[in-house]
Amino acid sequence: MTVRLSRIQLALFFILLCPVNIIGLWWAVGSPLVMDPNSICRKAKRLAGKQAELCQTQPEIVSEVAKGARLGVRECQYQFRYRRWNCTSHNKYFGKILQQDIRETAFVYAITAAGVTHAVTQACSMGDLLQCGCEATRNRAPPRPPSSSSSSGDGVKWEWGGCGDDVEFGYEKSKQFMDAKRRRGKSDIRTLIDLHNNEAGRLAVKLYMRTECKCHGLSGSCTLRTCWKKMPHFREVGDRLLERFNGASKVMGGNDGKTLIPVGQNIKPPDKQDLIYSDESPDFCLANRKTGSLGTRGRMCNSTAMDISGCDLLCCERGYREETVVFEENCLCRFHWCCVVQCKKCLVRKELSLCH
Repeated sequence: MTVRLSRIQLALFFILLCPVNIIGLWWAVGSPLVMDPNSICRKAKRLAGKQAELCQTQPEIVSEVAKGARLGVRECQYQFRYRRWNCTSHNKYFGKILQQDIRETAFVYAITAAGVTHAVTQACSMGDLLQCGCEATRNRAPPRPPSSSSSSGDGVKWEWGGCGDDVEFGYEKSKQFMDAKRRRGKSDIRTLIDLHNNEAGRLAVKLYMRTECKCHGLSGSCTLRTCWKKMPHFREVGDRLLERFNGASKVMGGNDGKTLIPVGQNIKPPDKQDLIYSDESPDFCLANRKTGSLGTRGRMCNSTAMDISGCDLLCCERGYREETVVFEENCLCRFHWCCVVQCKKCLVRKELSLCH
């Protein structure tokens, strides 16, 4: 199951990575696609510009981009696990989602761009890429001590050190891959929407760097504090983008074909961190290949919850059934010297609520 999931995630990466006029090429080959970065670049003969250049000269970065896309998919599936649309990567349905300018598509683009930024930056810090490393801090102003620090104002010296995350490098590589040029003409507004959401995803990483510090001194004193910048944990990025999803702004194209206008009266224009969309989402209650909805029939729900995970909302008021499942799991585990853990097998009975 794990292998199959990673293949599907890799297929999602290609859908998002490639310009609109190449998506059909990947789907024609058949999904899920199972390719290493070198195969990706050989088969993507229609890639051009910076993408093609990166494929030819830096295939190891393409590998990190793919890891970032998988990171984005996993986070999407976590954030939407209790919703009617649960970020399914079923190829026949997911392609339909990407063809629409709905909230869900906005989130997919944003979380994938964020994942690519995060993964490439992390690879730099870990020394996995020759093209980058730790962040350069030579020209940066000294760090300010945290407001909660009891040592602030006590003459403690501060300086940049350690290995800070070079988020600028990850940001640029994500932009290079995700912001591929798309078809002109009727797709201009859609392109503006996709590019905006890509940028919102990258900024959810770049603008929320945190400062980490370490004290140095004799006998536990803190006469010098060395600090560096680290990226937010990716779960924080996912949480932040989900908030933007919940408050996403509906837009329409301006008469010039180059601007986006918020829909509705007295609505402020969305900023760079907001997610935007132009079409309303389907309700995702019933299976519908045209809209990319798998429906919620058979989904597990919480019969006592009143939120989106509750059976009333998740099952679209169709009702639910109770089902008892019995499965084996390890139990009564004991550690035996040396280095062996022995467990017994226990039968576990669990009551499930499943949507009609």
